[in-house]
Amino acid sequence: MAIPEHQRLLTEAIAREGDAHRLLLAGEGGAARMALIETAVLYRRSWEASPPRAYGRLLGMLKAAVLAGEATAPAAYARKAIGSQGDSPTSWYVLGLAALIADDDALAIVAARGMREAAAGLSSGSEAFLRTAEALAALAYRNADRYAAALREILDDFESRDEHLTGVAIADTVLMLERLGADRGLAAGPESPLLPRA
Repeated sequence: MAIPEHQRLLTEAIAREGDAHRLLLAGEGGAARMALIETAVLYRRSWEASPPRAYGRLLGMLKAAVLAGEATAPAAYARKAIGSQGDSPTSWYVLGLAALIADDDALAIVAARGMREAAAGLSSGSEAFLRTAEALAALAYRNADRYAAALREILDDFESRDEHLTGVAIADTVLMLERLGADRGLAAGPESPLLPRA
């Protein structure tokens, strides 16, 4: 049985993202950036070929685009794809990131609240969404202490994991949030074996 196109593209995106993560940890920033740009394209193509509401692919696209420093156009695309509000923790997450990238702090605050409320209805996995929603809200409010505390909780969670999506032990959510935090003068600068050295 043939693998659906959207699944093939998703598998390629995750593999390329793993390549990018290895390059980041090795300090190969230029090569990592190119791999991340390719990753974002693959996630977008997977989204476009996928059944409705496969929002994790948009999230993967935005994470890669932020880390590549090429997030403006992907954020506008994601915001158009989601609309004015989400209907799940992941869709609110995508909307919140897109809003932060566009410096729309008011929408980011609404999205963080929506993410919390949607996550509260989950039977499992809500904690990760709640931690990340707190970090998004802290960035939108430009509250350095609140952001640093939320980021530390996210990093602690990554450090406790036995498995990572790409097969590479890296706290990619922390890296992405730190890029957004740096744009606001809020970077917390945590250190971890799961983060590239500064």
